[in-house]
Amino acid sequence: MLDMPFRSATALAAEIKRKTISASELLELFLKRVEAYNPALNAIVAMNLPEARERARAADEALARGEDWGPLHGVPMTIKESFDVVGMPTTWGVPELKNNYPTRNAIAVDRFLAAGAILFGKTNVPLYLADWQTFNAVYGTTNNPWDLSRSPGGSSGGSAAALAAGLTALEAGSDIGASIRNPAHYCGVFGHKPTWGICPPRGQALPGIVAPTDISVIGPMARSADDLELGLSIMAGPDEIDAAGWRVELPPPRRSRLADLKVAVMLNDPCSEVDNAVQERIAAVAEFLGKQGATVSDSARPAIDTAEAHRVYIALLRAATSGRQTDEMVARNKEIAARLDPSDESYFAQMTRANVMLHRDWLAINNRRHQMRFAWAEFFREWDVLICPAAASAAFPHDQQGERHERTITVNGKQVPTTDQLFWAGYSGVVYLPSTVAPAGSTPDGLPVGVQIIGPQYGDRTCIWLARMLEQEFQGFVPPPNFA
Repeated sequence: MLDMPFRSATALAAEIKRKTISASELLELFLKRVEAYNPALNAIVAMNLPEARERARAADEALARGEDWGPLHGVPMTIKESFDVVGMPTTWGVPELKNNYPTRNAIAVDRFLAAGAILFGKTNVPLYLADWQTFNAVYGTTNNPWDLSRSPGGSSGGSAAALAAGLTALEAGSDIGASIRNPAHYCGVFGHKPTWGICPPRGQALPGIVAPTDISVIGPMARSADDLELGLSIMAGPDEIDAAGWRVELPPPRRSRLADLKVAVMLNDPCSEVDNAVQERIAAVAEFLGKQGATVSDSARPAIDTAEAHRVYIALLRAATSGRQTDEMVARNKEIAARLDPSDESYFAQMTRANVMLHRDWLAINNRRHQMRFAWAEFFREWDVLICPAAASAAFPHDQQGERHERTITVNGKQVPTTDQLFWAGYSGVVYLPSTVAPAGSTPDGLPVGVQIIGPQYGDRTCIWLARMLEQEFQGFVPPPNFA
């Protein structure tokens, strides 16, 4: 059994309710670990300890009176810095926002508090949440607990690092470009990107923004699949204004036995070559499922051209984030876009065009996205899930030079643009599908590898079910050796 700091939030809640440990004692246990280990990681970057300690005491007193605050009664947790929490700053890594103290909590924060959690801190992010590394001028660099010289991923990199190092019991992140899935893969934890729209993001945005962002979702991160399901159950459900007319009722998992599962396997794609060490772990998952009696295909795919899917994703992704541009940036990008060779399909060219595209062009691309949605739906009539990599490689060394699109990573001994691997984020993300990342072992160098489990729209519980089965019978969470 895992030591107390590495146990699931679900298990810790049960210990508190059995009174084998108090909420106050558990909070102090995590805070001692934060004091000992966080300086090397820089994962947790803001805390409100007086309020957390007072709430933990209140949780213990409530339990003594026979009161139950909910499924997370007294469980200490942190949350991604981009979520508004009263009493702590929300900066998104932007220096100009370092003194931005919100006056109300994000909806997700209130829901975790209503479930009984003790929210004691916030975890680091990259500037504007726009990198698969986690560094910014406000809080500095977050390191990967498996190798401090490497990235923990991004943008929920602080979340994943804190979970892996046993500094917190539960986390929540956001994902428009694998920002939950990528850090879960790099740090060896669990993460779930929900179906778009089922978890209201209000309060996880830059100041003044209340409209949901295309493609972007918020979702749970944890050390177990049970915690993903619990976290999703807490976070999912309409915003107050929408609750007057609709509610979320996710269907149960499609299967109850691995032997009945129909799984497609995708190890590689020309849009983003995958390192052999990562492919081998995804293949090992597929082999395991086949031995359990599952129907496994390495050729079944939705009827979609992957190169076109990637172009659609990059266009809609960069359109979705284009509102962050100043008027001066828009003018400059229009000039650059006008000078681009029409045949230039580099990431920079696609990004620049999308930043300034006409709404008429967006409508056409959006229509193509919805055609792809129906192709995926047809695929899932026959197949339950598709498993694939979450990224092209395991965690890579810190590289903070230049712009993101100028940097490279090593894949099978070659230097390739780091932005190529956005393919593995967008293939399912652009069409609103849920994806769960679960631990799948490690590379020969000892770095974690996660498997991405893609399911049908609203098939979140099927994705998490398979993650749970893999956790129980194939590979569960393993603490990093220097933090155990």
